[in-house]
Amino acid sequence: MSRIQEKNRTLILDAALKEFSRYGFSGATVERIAAEAGMSKSNLLYYFSSKEAIYTAALAHILDVWLAPLKTLDREGDPATELAAYIRQKIEISANFPEASRLFANEVMQGAPQILPILETELRRLVAEKVAVIESWIADGKISKTEPLHLIFSIWATTQHYADFAVQIRALTGHDLSDEDFKRETERAVTQQILASVGLRLPEETPETA
Repeated sequence: MSRIQEKNRTLILDAALKEFSRYGFSGATVERIAAEAGMSKSNLLYYFSSKEAIYTAALAHILDVWLAPLKTLDREGDPATELAAYIRQKIEISANFPEASRLFANEVMQGAPQILPILETELRRLVAEKVAVIESWIADGKISKTEPLHLIFSIWATTQHYADFAVQIRALTGHDLSDEDFKRETERAVTQQILASVGLRLPEETPETA
């Protein structure tokens, strides 16, 4: 794929994300996606043959972005540092791509008709690998005993909450993750709570300073 083709594909997926997050799959139109991407409908259909194809590609792209941080979780690393970095990246994604988070949540709540095969294969394999990493930390006495799968679920639920329920958070606090101070406060609070659940401190804390 040429650089121009890659650029146009990215423009389409960005436009599709906005359209699908606003109107859902049934309400979205190829015409509006093309207009948002700054191209004709026929040009858009050169890259994607149908609305269904655009939707599936947009969801797959979202999943790729979300899973990238999980892939970095390193068995040989310090657990507090590894988990803190993972949580930080997840909050950054929620801050930078809130529409993507909401679109993905809507897809899953509808039974994941477009991406269930990906969830059952690629996602399942990756999560199993990272469950093994957490199990190794437990076996080595580096973290308290926990259910690794539910630890991962807790991180997902907590960090993505700030995107999926941004309206509620703004109503209660007057802030959201677009506020840098609030984002830092959120990262610290969420990280501290998750780490404490497995007997860890924030990486910068020591017994003397904590």
